[in-house]
Amino acid sequence: MKRISLIILVAVLFSSFDSPQTNHNTSASSNKGWQKLFDGKSTSGWHTYGKQQAGAAWKVDNGALYLDAKNKTKETGGDLVTNEEFSNFHLKLEWKISKNGNSGIIFFVNEDLSKYPASYNTGPEMQVLDNDGHADGKINKHRAGDLYDLIASSSEPVKPVGQWNKVEIVANNGKLDFFMNGIKVVSTTMWDDQWKKMVAGSKFKTMPGFSIYKSGKIALQDHGDEVWYRNIQIKRL
Repeated sequence: MKRISLIILVAVLFSSFDSPQTNHNTSASSNKGWQKLFDGKSTSGWHTYGKQQAGAAWKVDNGALYLDAKNKTKETGGDLVTNEEFSNFHLKLEWKISKNGNSGIIFFVNEDLSKYPASYNTGPEMQVLDNDGHADGKINKHRAGDLYDLIASSSEPVKPVGQWNKVEIVANNGKLDFFMNGIKVVSTTMWDDQWKKMVAGSKFKTMPGFSIYKSGKIALQDHGDEVWYRNIQIKRL
């Protein structure tokens, strides 16, 4: 009886811990609702801002969207935007920038060329940058991970040129959070009085459509430099 009781006790103790199978099921459950925005093989689901198709300068390189800036022209380049629009969302992706490079992840983009010639006329941006090599690295609120020209990152867990950075943008009913490599670097509230005051003090103050939309497209910026994006996925909230 003592031996049987001991076996039962051990079984109960082990059952109180998560098994690998339990962790696997939890992970599978947490993946529900995620939508791939990039299939790793093509520019399907994307187009150049203001055009019907993706410009030829945006290529697929080893499972990443790559801007071939060295060979692009005005006709083949341009910001790459999603075909779909999103309101409340959780966006995840990875980026890698070239030496001295500059790019950005722009969201809530309203693609109305009759009013807005560029994606940044309406969409706020998470900065993508070589902090050490690009001139913007010397400007507060223009560094990698910043809410461009509005809020500087609380810390800078960015990796060096040539390495991949994992970032997340969470926009939910006005609450906006940026994460870089697992660390929250920006947290703010959109559209309240403080937000409007912040925009009024920025370079966007002359753009009446900037950040006024609560739904829009996601854009990957062509700033004239080589940049790579991969593992792009989004969840509607």
